[in-house]
Amino acid sequence: MVNHAYMMASVSRVIYVGVTNHLERRVLEHRSKSQPSFVSAYNVTKLVYFEAFSDIRDAIVREKQWKRWRRQKKVSLIEKQNPTWRDLAADFHI
Repeated sequence: MVNHAYMMASVSRVIYVGVTNHLERRVLEHRSKSQPSFVSAYNVTKLVYFEAFSDIRDAIVREKQWKRWRRQKKVSLIEKQNPTWRDLAADFHI
């Protein structure tokens, strides 16, 4: 099973960091905004960065690392791979 640490963003580039064992499903959950949360309050719907891990514990370690980072370091990581902040979930055809 593949696990992911991921970053999602709003149009105004508010960043949300998370971890999941099913990235496509998790993106759909964020987009549905079914529960009042940070994601729904800030309209965080674009998948802008993710990393895959075979062990969920490694994904959790990475997520916690990102949560300790300052915003600019996260922005730099995103822009290294995704300079236009394109919604990577578009490649999932969901």
